[in-house]
Amino acid sequence: MDAKPNLSPHVPRLELITKSGCHLCDDARTVVDGVAAGLGLVWAEVSIEGDPELANRYGEEIPVILVDGVQRDFWHIDPVRLRTILSNSMAAPGA
Repeated sequence: MDAKPNLSPHVPRLELITKSGCHLCDDARTVVDGVAAGLGLVWAEVSIEGDPELANRYGEEIPVILVDGVQRDFWHIDPVRLRTILSNSMAAPGA
């Protein structure tokens, strides 16, 4: 018997890596919230504060966007680029 293909769309995991007192993070929150809402996605914010590993990895690039665990953008988050990345991820077969 042939297995039916998974017709459910891929729901990308969207994370915004931030720290307090970061004006670029404030801007990024607005962009991420608008793009995610437009695509019907939820997103999570993760602070580097209190996490030495995250601080070491992303401390100089804050804010950082991760899609499915892969860094996709940093500093100034471009809404068109983010929407494109997420839309492509959602449309990818077998993702």
